[in-house]
Amino acid sequence: MGRAGRVTLTDVAKASGVSRATVSFVLNDDPRQTISAATRERVMEAAQDLGYVPHGIARALREGSSRIVVLNVDWGMEGNFSRSYVRGLDEELAEHDHILLVRHGHSIPEATQKVLDTIAPRAVLRLGEAYMRGHEPIEDDWENGFAANAALQIEFLAGRGHTRISLAMPDHDFPLTEARLGFAQEAARRLELPPLERLVVPRPREAGAAAIESFLAAHPDVTALAAFDDDIAQRSLAALRDLDLRVPEDMAVIGFDETEHGSLSTPALTTVHIDAEILGRIAARDALGIGTGGLAPVRGWVVERGSV
Repeated sequence: MGRAGRVTLTDVAKASGVSRATVSFVLNDDPRQTISAATRERVMEAAQDLGYVPHGIARALREGSSRIVVLNVDWGMEGNFSRSYVRGLDEELAEHDHILLVRHGHSIPEATQKVLDTIAPRAVLRLGEAYMRGHEPIEDDWENGFAANAALQIEFLAGRGHTRISLAMPDHDFPLTEARLGFAQEAARRLELPPLERLVVPRPREAGAAAIESFLAAHPDVTALAAFDDDIAQRSLAALRDLDLRVPEDMAVIGFDETEHGSLSTPALTTVHIDAEILGRIAARDALGIGTGGLAPVRGWVVERGSV
C-alpha cells in the first residue's frame, strides 16, 4: 500500500503481474499503446479489487488540467430546468471519467479565480451564457431551444382564444429576463397578437394584489397572464383570489418551469415543463471535445391543468 494507505499504480502492477507503465497505459486508456485484452482485463480487475482511485493532482499535472468541469449557476436560475440540465451534464461527464462541480449564486471574481487556480478545471461553463451575451436565436431555437420554450405559453394561450396577454414578471431582474421578454414578444408578433403588456408582481402578497388591481384597471382587456415562472404564477393566483377574481373565468394564468407546488394550488396551475437533460449531455460532450452523436434538444411541453 502507498502512503497513508492509498492504493498506488505500483500496488496494482504487483497484483496484476505487469509493469507500472503498463498499468498506467491501461488505466489512462492510452490509444498509442497496443495492450492485449487479457492484460487490460487483469489490470482493471486488480484495480477494482484493490479500490484504486486515480490521484487527481498528479493526473492534472500530467494532463495539463484536472478532470473537473465547473458549472456556474447564477442566482435566480435554480429550478427544474437547471436541475435536469445539471443531471444530464453530471451523468455524461461521469461516463467519460470527469467530475462536475456546480457553483450557485453570485461570487466575487477573486474568489472564483482562486477556485479555478486550485483545481485547474478542464472547462468552465455558465448556465444560459449564450443568451446572457445577447445571442440572437437561430431558427432551430424556435424549434426546440430556449426561444421555443418561451413561446409555448403564448402559443397555448392564443390557442385558447386569448389575444390580450400580459407577462407577469418578478420585481427584480434575473439573468435571462430580457431574453425571455424578447422571445415572448416575438412569439406574439409571429401569432399576429398585439404586443404583450408587462406586469410586475412584487412581494409581499398585499403588494402583489395592489399591483395587479392597478394593472387591470389600466388594461381591462387583458384576459391572461403568462408568468415568468411558477413562483410568479402562484403569487398571481393568490392576488387574483384576494381581488375576488375567478381563475380561469375572469383571468387565465400559466406558469413556466413546472414545480410540484403548481398541482397543489386551487385551481391547479397550468404550466410549461422543460427537460434539459439532453442539453446538459450536449454541453458535457462539447466541453470534452467529443461529438454529440446525434443528440438534439427536446422541446418543452404544456402541463394542462385548471388555471387556463
